[in-house]
Amino acid sequence: MMHARLQQLGSLDNSLTFNHSYGHSDADVLHQSLLEANIATEVCLTALDTLSLFTLAFKNQLLADHGHNPLMKKVFDVYLCFLQKHQSETALKNVFTALRSLIYKFPSTFYEGRADMCAALCYEILKCCNSKLSSIRTEASQLLYFLMRNNFDYTGKKSFVRTHLQVIISVSQLIADVVGIGGTRFQQSLSIINNCANSDRLIKHTSFSSDVKDLTKRIRTVLMATAQMKEHENDPEMLVDLQYSLAKSYASTPELRKTWLDSMARIHVKNGDLSEAAMCYVHVTALVAEYLTRKGVFRQGCTAFRVITPNIDEEASMMEDVGMQDVHFNEDVLMELLEQCADGLWKAERYELIADIYKLIIPIYEKRRDFERLAHLYDTLHRAYSKVTEVMHSGRRLLGTYFRVAFFGQQYQFTDSETDVEGFFEDEDGKEYIYKEPELTPLSEISQRLLKLYSDKFGSENVKMIQDSGKVNPKDLDSKYAYIQVTHVIPFFDEKELQERKTEFERSHNIRRFMFEMPFTQTGKRQGGVEEQCKRRTILTAIHCFPYVKKRIPVMYQHHTDLNPIEVAIDEMSKKVAELRQLCSSAEVDMIKLQLKLQGSVSVQVNAGPLAYARAFLDDTNTKRYPDNKVKLLKEVFRQFVEACGQALAVNERLIKEDQLEYQEEMKANYREMAKELSEIMHEQICPLEEKTSVLPNSLHIFNAISGTPTSTMVHGMTSSSSVV
Repeated sequence: MMHARLQQLGSLDNSLTFNHSYGHSDADVLHQSLLEANIATEVCLTALDTLSLFTLAFKNQLLADHGHNPLMKKVFDVYLCFLQKHQSETALKNVFTALRSLIYKFPSTFYEGRADMCAALCYEILKCCNSKLSSIRTEASQLLYFLMRNNFDYTGKKSFVRTHLQVIISVSQLIADVVGIGGTRFQQSLSIINNCANSDRLIKHTSFSSDVKDLTKRIRTVLMATAQMKEHENDPEMLVDLQYSLAKSYASTPELRKTWLDSMARIHVKNGDLSEAAMCYVHVTALVAEYLTRKGVFRQGCTAFRVITPNIDEEASMMEDVGMQDVHFNEDVLMELLEQCADGLWKAERYELIADIYKLIIPIYEKRRDFERLAHLYDTLHRAYSKVTEVMHSGRRLLGTYFRVAFFGQQYQFTDSETDVEGFFEDEDGKEYIYKEPELTPLSEISQRLLKLYSDKFGSENVKMIQDSGKVNPKDLDSKYAYIQVTHVIPFFDEKELQERKTEFERSHNIRRFMFEMPFTQTGKRQGGVEEQCKRRTILTAIHCFPYVKKRIPVMYQHHTDLNPIEVAIDEMSKKVAELRQLCSSAEVDMIKLQLKLQGSVSVQVNAGPLAYARAFLDDTNTKRYPDNKVKLLKEVFRQFVEACGQALAVNERLIKEDQLEYQEEMKANYREMAKELSEIMHEQICPLEEKTSVLPNSLHIFNAISGTPTSTMVHGMTSSSSVV
């Protein structure tokens, strides 16, 4: 029968084909076009029938090597050709049916071994999902659903990883190859696929429908982010956010995720955000390590990098497909990436983390007996620890400044139409972020940068900065404007964390909680006397820890605590004590900072601060108005404050030159006056530190008289005649 059909096609008279000698009336042209179309469709159907018969006759040969053999490749290429060449609507519907049959008869070709045929099929089907004809889009969507569903059945209803990965890869390729792939037509096809999964009763009690929904969501994320990237190329935070969303959508595809993380690193380096670039390198390396671990090539996966950043758990979500050909990761690639990590961390001045990277490299070089590389690594480690010592002594390493940034922008009109409106910040409206800025970035600098950025987008007349750091009610804002609120925040640690995080680096790395404070009074005024001054402490928790692959992270939740006036006094005085102690304990004391703090603590002109708290809360007439435990706590803080001031004066006396001796004596006199007044207020003897230690010189005189030691003997670097303050 097939032979007869082929003979019939071959014997068609030339007069039945399109001939230029025919008349060119509309009727003639239409007739000839229909004739050509019908013949082309008949040829397609005949070829499909022939292929079907061939696959039945040579099924065993086609199944050789799980369907990965030259014969199957040729048969598959013919099937694929029907999708690559323009066909009639009728022909394409039959092509889709024939492909269903091929997938059903030879599943191992698509779901085992190499992924090239599955990848090529996904690419062509997705192109058809963007067809102008709704019937073709429907057929293509149903075929793609069948491919996923059949993959799911083939794995024993566990997953459809192979198809999932190849669809994602194909979408990324189509973005560059096909104009308008993210348009309405393609979105409708994704909806058809979702509907098929939701209405399929046979897989109702499995994870399949949710996995399909996740896949279509990832595809939409890729399409949306790609379209927006060009729009936001001058907005570094938004550009990185979009690339991050792409990298996240490719969590199951190592090569593609690595590509976008590398791209993010380049943007960070260009903008001088070296800590964020280093974190991109760490994530890329952890991704490769995780892949190699699952392949049995490397002993430790991404968990080995958790000591550097807890954010690394993202890389554990990788889905594996043994048939992926595009992954060329091996141990040598991993070693290069590990060294890139170390270099990035050095440039970011995070020297403490380099040892954690080298712990992964050294065993491999030891196994290879590569002593030259080992010598280089240990030399780098030596220099890294020397740098740690240097920056700890100098205190001049600045690892970032943090700000809370909130966006508010409801809607504005593009045209005169009352219905044609869009939001300024759209999805960003009402969102809060923690921004990490380089070194000591002032509030004014980031405010001006954001104001300029969004003024260029929306027009300078449409953007306003909210100067107040308090909670904003969007209903109180004018919908005609875009609003930006910027607040300086500092890292927040509870008592347990402070005990564990002993160094400045530990208090600047892997941080996700931040704090800012707002003064207020019960009468509604912001500022008042110390006896009525309250403050609201807001603690913000970010979704991820800083530093991260992005320099801004959304706020997950916030917690507010209101401090009453005596609690404000305790808090402020505790801060003064901590600041003085930190300055005194530094290996290289910053004398200018120390003197400024001392002046603000003991000088008569400005000592209204500390003593005002004492008069307001510790005086007999006032103490009864406050809880006993708070009063006792404030008294203890004042005792520590007097002691800390005494230590600071002693340190300052060691550092000053002769031209500041008079200034030092003046501060000591003020210090004694302050201690005297505190003693009267608290009804207890508050001894200045110099009086507590004055017993020491007297005892030394007695000791010297007995032992015959000269009175000029140095004790702890100070002569016995020196007064210890």
